[in-house]
Amino acid sequence: MSTIAEILEEKTGEVIRIDGGATVFDAVKAMVEANVGALLITDGDRITGIFTERDYLRRIAVEGRRSRDTSVSEVMSSPVLVVTQETTVEEAMALMTDRRIRHAPVVEEGALVGMISIGDLVKFTSQKQSYQIQYLTEYISAR
Repeated sequence: MSTIAEILEEKTGEVIRIDGGATVFDAVKAMVEANVGALLITDGDRITGIFTERDYLRRIAVEGRRSRDTSVSEVMSSPVLVVTQETTVEEAMALMTDRRIRHAPVVEEGALVGMISIGDLVKFTSQKQSYQIQYLTEYISAR
């Protein structure tokens, strides 16, 4: 079975995080600059929440809050579902689908080692299936 570690091998870049006392405006600006749909909210090395595009829409835009006046800790999602590098791709996909979330931090022995998205899981699964189809086609054609 494939694991999250295999997905992280292909990913580059640092996990974007911000302190809970930062404003929503600062969080959104960091997300735009990094071209990501979510960032982690941390207190030192401890993950306290996650802030996503969906959080912005539901808790800022719809509620009429001002992003420059609202701390990200007020509107973040918490607690955060985390996975490990040993979590299987299938298990992560099932958890994320069941909980209707699109991003999950990857933690090992309490330390953040990466972040995965549902898109990463789908892309990995699709590529793996393409390789299997190609292999089977070549095997059948060789007979």
